[in-house]
Amino acid sequence: MTQPAKLTIDIYSDVMCPWCIIGYSQLQKGLALLEGEVEAEVRWLPFELNPDMPPEGEGQSEHIARKYGRTPQEAESNRERLLEIGERAGYSFAYTGSGEPPKAMIWNTFAAHKLLKWALIEAGAEKQTELKRALFDAHFQQRRNMGDPEVLTDVAASIGLNRAAARAAIDDEVLGQLVRREEAQAWDMNISGVPAMIVQGKYLIPGAQEPEVYANALRRVVAKGL
Repeated sequence: MTQPAKLTIDIYSDVMCPWCIIGYSQLQKGLALLEGEVEAEVRWLPFELNPDMPPEGEGQSEHIARKYGRTPQEAESNRERLLEIGERAGYSFAYTGSGEPPKAMIWNTFAAHKLLKWALIEAGAEKQTELKRALFDAHFQQRRNMGDPEVLTDVAASIGLNRAAARAAIDDEVLGQLVRREEAQAWDMNISGVPAMIVQGKYLIPGAQEPEVYANALRRVVAKGL
């Protein structure tokens, strides 16, 4: 019986990026189409969409208007489209907290990237992915402050990571340098948007794609030989 091909998929991504969780959800569907053919280890690499975002963050609507020049009507239309695409991909952006939802915000994510890098080093790719999913949920579904070290620590602890070690990782300057180096590598590869998936360290799949696109791309990588 033929053993499935083992692939690594490194995803440049930001916690603020809705297309990143949509792309990951579609990738998982694509991998399901390849069951028995391909086994993939997914790892997350840092990419900050807004590296200059101040600690107090910025309202999502104001941010979109400022950065992309969209009117409130255009922003709302795009949000409705995004919600539909998310539902189709299997991810809900609906608020899951109690009471009135807090204002949707954009936060500085450098600390989150340090935490994710620590999780990969300390606990492996599967746990890092679990943390990444939990951070997406905390941002999109719970509207928590993704720039707050205490919030990040709470999210890490909620999936079984050591709270004290997670908090220390957020303050770790060496991890910060590692994140900066990996962000620079993305620019060296001309990656200017996310998600950007690097298969086997050299094959790029840009953007959020349909499951069949991911499946076909991964089949082509396997056919090239590992």
